[in-house]
Amino acid sequence: MTALDDLRAAVGRAAASLGAQPKAPPTLERPRQAGHGDYATNAAMLLAGALKAPPREIAERLATAMAAELGDALDRAEVAGPGFLNLFLTDAWHGRALAGVLAAGEDYGAGRPEKPERVLVEFVSANPTGPLTAASGRHAAYGDALRRLLRFAGHSVDGEYYFNDAGSQVRKLGLSIQARARGDEPPEDGYQGDYVAELAAEIPEAATAEVEVVTRRGVELVFARIRATLAAYRVEFESFFSEAALYEGEPDAVHRAYARLEEQGRLYRSDGALWLRTTELGDDKDRVLERATGAATYFASDIAYHEHKLERGYDLLIDVLGADHHGYIGRMKVAMAALGADPARLEIPILQFVHVVEGGERASMSKRRGEFITLDDLIAEIGVDAARWFMLARSHDSAVDLDLDLARRQSAENPVYYVQYAHARIASIRRRTQVEPAVEEATALHPSERALVKALLEFPVEAADAAERRAPHRISAYALELAQVFTAFYRDCQIVGEPEEAGRLALAVAAQRTLARSLDLLGITAPEEM
Repeated sequence: MTALDDLRAAVGRAAASLGAQPKAPPTLERPRQAGHGDYATNAAMLLAGALKAPPREIAERLATAMAAELGDALDRAEVAGPGFLNLFLTDAWHGRALAGVLAAGEDYGAGRPEKPERVLVEFVSANPTGPLTAASGRHAAYGDALRRLLRFAGHSVDGEYYFNDAGSQVRKLGLSIQARARGDEPPEDGYQGDYVAELAAEIPEAATAEVEVVTRRGVELVFARIRATLAAYRVEFESFFSEAALYEGEPDAVHRAYARLEEQGRLYRSDGALWLRTTELGDDKDRVLERATGAATYFASDIAYHEHKLERGYDLLIDVLGADHHGYIGRMKVAMAALGADPARLEIPILQFVHVVEGGERASMSKRRGEFITLDDLIAEIGVDAARWFMLARSHDSAVDLDLDLARRQSAENPVYYVQYAHARIASIRRRTQVEPAVEEATALHPSERALVKALLEFPVEAADAAERRAPHRISAYALELAQVFTAFYRDCQIVGEPEEAGRLALAVAAQRTLARSLDLLGITAPEEM
């Protein structure tokens, strides 16, 4: 429980003491204008109907109840507008709030859910037909940050990479490598990038071996490079799952899924193909699982793969997919129902496109044509921290324009540099002081000190909301705001050598810890020096 949690509970108790329950949980928000108090609540307006009195009158009664609840923590309460109650809290309350933040240590903001879930986040999952592109960097940063957030929220979370090594796309890679090895152009629908020639050079037998052998070796080489790129990007996976594994064993996973669906009466044959009755579960049309040729569709593989996930005991499955997969959501929700699972156990965040911008111009990207910016190139150009920040700074359902010129700058214009510099500045202050940080409740606080305390108290709420809404960009926004509030505090309140040094140092330490945690949730470093 933070000081903000206690304050929210006090509002609830004060509201209940008036003889009625609010029709909804009262809000407790920081007013936009400083003169309107530290926090404001709409509790009086929510009670107006039940108490059959004007909201402003109820707010006056609520103010008296809040004074009894808070004691020396409340300076005064003022009624505003149609019935808001603005709360002005004392320096003592702010001091105790800061003490609570420091006492929580590294666990400050961490969640403790009543029922922790086992979660599998599947992300990146790019086909092993070429290097990871800059666009894949968004999926990697998002999935990894989401995994970190959910763990911080108290859940058990694994990350998994699913790679398609069994379809026509990888065979086209093998044919393209073989063509290059023979000195020919790749097939028209093959892969044209320079990396194909590099792969051909690494496979001595590419010109003469069976295409299946070349394909398998090519996939191994590409996937090794993908894993190395992800490691450099600070993304590690608990597991890698091969699509080909779904077709191994007797019976294999795909045919086991067929058998389960057949038992439920979900399958039928028409024109030689095997169909799933998805219309019975709300789909707009039935879906083919096995073509008349006997070849399984991607949908069949996906059903078998998700059944495999469920069999491993995960409570929640999260598939991070790209903007061209909107139609996939409904199909897979129906597939979950067909497997006998609650469709709500599957979530599919859709990530919008990434546009790399330099000199005001967007770069075009196509893996098939070989015209693309690799994630390795992006890391080499702007570094891992900047790459991850700019991939995570916007909501996943908005496109990203990654401005290389801005990302390169080591100045306050670059948000990741600004946040990291705030952390490094506090580290510098701590190196220069000989005083131990200590909260001094009796000290009169500067408005910038009070503002920084309130900014710190927002972190647990922001972290919980970011996890609940699957929205890492909220942490980016919070970290930037916290850095800005700290910078104002540093401008207004000298620390080293001042009578208030111990108390202000305690505030700076709390800010440093919270900045470091915020950056860590994004997979970004918190440097001690810059």
